[in-house]
Amino acid sequence: MRHALYLIPAAAVLLFAATACTRDDLGGGTLPEGEYPLVIRATGLQAVATPASTRATVDGDWQGIQTVALSVGGTVKQYNVTASDADGYRSATLSSDTDPFWWTSREDITVSAWWPYGTTMPDVVVKADQSTREGFEGSDFISAEAQAVQFDNPTLKFSHRTARITVLLKPGDGITSVTGADVYVTGLSTDNNNPATIETYAVGGNSYEALTAPQTVAKGEPFIRVELGGGNFYFRPQNDVVLEAGNRYKYTVNVNATGLTLEGCTIGDWADGGGESGAAEDLGYNYDTNTKTYTVYNADGLLAWNEAAQKDQSINCTLSADINMAGKEWTRIGTDENNSYNGTFDGNGKTITGLTVNQSEKNYAGLFGCLGSDGKVQNLTLENVHISGVFYVGSVVGTNFGTVSGCTASGNITGTESCIGGVVGQNKGTVTGCTVSGNISSNQYTGGVVGENFGTVSACYHATGDVTGNINYVGGVVGWNYYGTVTACYHVNGNVTATYNWVGSVAGFNGGVGSVTACYWNDSPDPGIGYDNGSGQATKVDGTDVTWQTAVAAMNTALQSAGSEWRYKLTGELPTLKKEE
Repeated sequence: MRHALYLIPAAAVLLFAATACTRDDLGGGTLPEGEYPLVIRATGLQAVATPASTRATVDGDWQGIQTVALSVGGTVKQYNVTASDADGYRSATLSSDTDPFWWTSREDITVSAWWPYGTTMPDVVVKADQSTREGFEGSDFISAEAQAVQFDNPTLKFSHRTARITVLLKPGDGITSVTGADVYVTGLSTDNNNPATIETYAVGGNSYEALTAPQTVAKGEPFIRVELGGGNFYFRPQNDVVLEAGNRYKYTVNVNATGLTLEGCTIGDWADGGGESGAAEDLGYNYDTNTKTYTVYNADGLLAWNEAAQKDQSINCTLSADINMAGKEWTRIGTDENNSYNGTFDGNGKTITGLTVNQSEKNYAGLFGCLGSDGKVQNLTLENVHISGVFYVGSVVGTNFGTVSGCTASGNITGTESCIGGVVGQNKGTVTGCTVSGNISSNQYTGGVVGENFGTVSACYHATGDVTGNINYVGGVVGWNYYGTVTACYHVNGNVTATYNWVGSVAGFNGGVGSVTACYWNDSPDPGIGYDNGSGQATKVDGTDVTWQTAVAAMNTALQSAGSEWRYKLTGELPTLKKEE
């Protein structure tokens, strides 16, 4: 919760009466020197039950502050604080009787202010021992930095410079009571001489609180330590914990005989609010406001990122664990070319299992419906997917203008019309280092990796499953390649069929100035390219004249010439991909 500070000209009524000035007299010009001091009315603090006797800004009470620092034009002055009992001391007047700042005109001024007082804004350094009320309250820091203040409506909004942690203990398996526990927050950064461990303040009701400097606590390290009955119990987060200034992090922790388990965590404003009431739930993610990145570790977290990305399609996502999406409803991100996703989705080498996207009456279906030119999807495995739509359907992206790299998909991808691919339905960007195992089917423009290609497809293969079209333009790698490039790709172990014409084990159609270079197939019928009106080079691996060893050598040469970081290696029956470091 932020404090709002209002700067007002002191004794304005008396001055106006003495000088017979009117508001019109002051408009647009300078003010008489030394006649209009800044007097600040501070409001906006909310009461927080921690506990009722607290007299500190941390809990919405100005009584604990005697002075604040005010900075204007590089000059810092000390202002006195007079709390008002009219509203329970949740407002105050800030003034200087001896050396105030003065209004010199009606123009806006830039003001900064902070507490605790100092000639410069102090670093946030909290106390290691916050087990007492004084230690807890004395670790709070507030400020309002470089804000424009108007003469007619002068307002400053203060915010907390610390993060607030609340730990609620509950008895778990093998523990009958948590009364008398001591709770510590550990694994903290020691920057600016901050403590690595903080002893928390026992609020009551098995609830404990501490204030920390903003920081990131490393995953896997002890973060909450509970001393109870002669034993020590630890909670280690499975993801980095990002503690941001002005936020409150409420952890509900079960104390078990074998250790601590997290029942839930909520993140909300400084004071108690709707987001912190009721039963806590595991969010399934951490969010870094600086990088606009969700770090996601379960299905609920992935759905929370999806909800956020529907509103802001530049929000990034990084997976930190494998995620099972079976039985979950997924809404594609990016509904069309005018509403595309332009963030970065980093699978981080993790797997999403059981993703289902059923859009049997809509276009642009996949994990992403449409990926914009600044969008990236990388290092992701999709396992046992079921994707269906009308036009522009792919396991990863329906239509791609960005970059899809290092993605692997298995399952079934179906479209009732055209532009359907194992990874991308329609490509106008880059698809590289991707592999597919599964069945792909549609009316036409159907490909094992990409349905319709106007961009770049390289170092990709379709290894298992059938590629089927009801009409035309069906390929084991690309269905339709027009003005695009397909380099060092292959198809094996599956039928490639269409009812009518232009079927190829690599590409169904290659036209315009499209090129197919160093591409291979082995067990499907000829030809490699169904209709070639461009520059096509697709070769069958027959095991005699052409082997996979010679194919790998040719594909790697082509990738090197294209400046690709991907290379094939042959350690088994078929080539696999590896990105060069």
